[in-house]
Amino acid sequence: MWAAIAAMTLTIPLAACGDDDTSSDTTAANGGSESGSLFISGSSTVEPITAAVAKLFSDANPGVAVQVEGPGTGDGFAKFCNGETDVSNASRPIKAEEIETCTNNGVEFIELKVAVDGLSVITSSENSAIDCVSFADLWVLLGPDATGRNNWSDANDAAEELKASIGAQAGTINAPYPDASLSIVAPGEESGTFDSFIEYALAPVAELLGAEDDVPRPDYTASPNDNVIIEGISANATSLGWVGFAFVEENLDKVKPLQVDAGSGCITPSADTIASGEYPIARPLYIYVSVNKLEGNAALASFIDLYLSDEGMAVIGTGEGQVPYVPLATADLEESRSIWTARTTGTRVEG
Repeated sequence: MWAAIAAMTLTIPLAACGDDDTSSDTTAANGGSESGSLFISGSSTVEPITAAVAKLFSDANPGVAVQVEGPGTGDGFAKFCNGETDVSNASRPIKAEEIETCTNNGVEFIELKVAVDGLSVITSSENSAIDCVSFADLWVLLGPDATGRNNWSDANDAAEELKASIGAQAGTINAPYPDASLSIVAPGEESGTFDSFIEYALAPVAELLGAEDDVPRPDYTASPNDNVIIEGISANATSLGWVGFAFVEENLDKVKPLQVDAGSGCITPSADTIASGEYPIARPLYIYVSVNKLEGNAALASFIDLYLSDEGMAVIGTGEGQVPYVPLATADLEESRSIWTARTTGTRVEG
């Protein structure tokens, strides 16, 4: 399994933590064509891809110390725009206020798409009562007005009201819901996956309702650590939450990905449905490269070269030993490569 391989060789686990114990530092005294260090932070969702590429890079360049951590997209951008990191992993595009911080601090960056993720809505693998949820279901169970609904059936009345208001525009409402405790474990506000869930699943319903607030209910167990989320979901048979596709694929013995209906029927998250755009919560994943750091660190350019190469991109996929996200379409990959080449012409430092 790719996660076990990464953990053993790079000590960069799949876990998404802001705690120093889950960061990874790979160092060697000699050998390789590059030297120096790289510090990469940000999205826990993108962290496994970057960790896998870092393993390849460290094998070829043991003289470079590579540290990869995953405290969350927002926390990663805070470090990046403060000039602390070389690369920032991101499960969403950088926000206007983050760009302003980078600009104020003189940090210039290059945005590169690297993969596609299907944000997966999950429950326990033991939950046989629920197989599909619509955006409308997610609104009454997880939306801003769902606070205090601690049993699935607590949302029945709200579901009927929503159905009368918007019909099936946000998917078929699957009420009445079971009479069972509703335990919610999901990413917190520091996570790009939190922002993506709002953008793709909750905001469309808010727009249909003319509601100003589309932020998830605050009374749930939030964690920046995807493995903590997986464990929390698996611990309660009638749980509900969301994480990135790769974390679900590696834990199908513990959690069950739910089909999602955005108005066109229930769609299972899979590599094929995510790649085709049929799955309604598919999103691009990014890395952001500091131009400032690039100018003083030859190893950084070499690392990004590897990342965007065929060898680097081959770490992504659903085969044995790969990170189970969806590779970029050829046109999107070539666009990232062209952006990288164009932005770094004349900027690189020779080692």
